[in-house]
Amino acid sequence: MSRAGRTGPGTDALPEIAAAVGFLCSLLRPRGRVSEQGLQAFGGALREALAEHYKHHWFPEKPSKGSGYRCLRINHRMDPIISRAASQIGLSPPQLHQLLPRELTLWVDPYEVSYRIGEDGSICILYEETPLVASYGLLTCKNQMMLGRNSPSKNYMMTVSS
Repeated sequence: MSRAGRTGPGTDALPEIAAAVGFLCSLLRPRGRVSEQGLQAFGGALREALAEHYKHHWFPEKPSKGSGYRCLRINHRMDPIISRAASQIGLSPPQLHQLLPRELTLWVDPYEVSYRIGEDGSICILYEETPLVASYGLLTCKNQMMLGRNSPSKNYMMTVSS
């Protein structure tokens, strides 16, 4: 099935999920407390958990819809999805807090994965794909800009009555 026709990610690990998992594993790797085998197990558990969590909350035709639901967040508390995946390799939430940034926001949206470390940090893009224009002709604002349009097409009729 094409990406544009999907209503939810499957366990085939969409590139967005793979980018998010790879990023979190890359944060754990340099600390040396998690073995390569442990990282692979954590990555697999997280990939499956995210695919299941996003199953009915993935809208390629409206990528920002459901963004808050798909967001992974570490602040005063560890994100429960990350915590569950880490528990499968024996890492507790306090251990994760020592290994990961104190403040991390990771947005996993159709066509884009981005993150911010700290409340005032810059937003960095990990993965970005240009969505295909859907067969029914809807364009995103970004695509309209890329095509040189200044505004959406004007398919409306205005009538004035006195």
